[in-house]
Amino acid sequence: MPTYACSAAAGRLTPAQKVEIVQSITAIHHEETGAPRYLVQVIFYDIAPGNHYIGGQLAPAGQMWIRGDIRDGRSEEQKSRMLSRILQEVSRIGEIAEEEVWVYLSDIPAQNMAEYGRVLPVPGIENAWFATLPATLRERLGPLA
Repeated sequence: MPTYACSAAAGRLTPAQKVEIVQSITAIHHEETGAPRYLVQVIFYDIAPGNHYIGGQLAPAGQMWIRGDIRDGRSEEQKSRMLSRILQEVSRIGEIAEEEVWVYLSDIPAQNMAEYGRVLPVPGIENAWFATLPATLRERLGPLA
């Protein structure tokens, strides 16, 4: 957690743009919340032609939709900054107008999520939680902290 699902028309983003978006979203979430980078995942969904509608009409070709499921406990200021930064960065990287980038953030209680075989901690105690992971996993994730 957090999980950012990015949906765009198939072929809309190049592999390089996807990598840049991943790096940007990961950095933004880490910088704004202090959460370790190893918790941030970004998933891309390619939407086939004719499968995305807004207001009963086919969505614009450039339309992107990003849904971020994040642990609750983040301030409104943090979420506002994350929304603004993700919107601006995805617009820049994807070379599309900000009006065509929609970003939603949903708060989920940490106790309702499990990753790496453990229920997630509330924000702020990730280091203690990390220490409970198996040594081999800690070694693999350590550089991403």
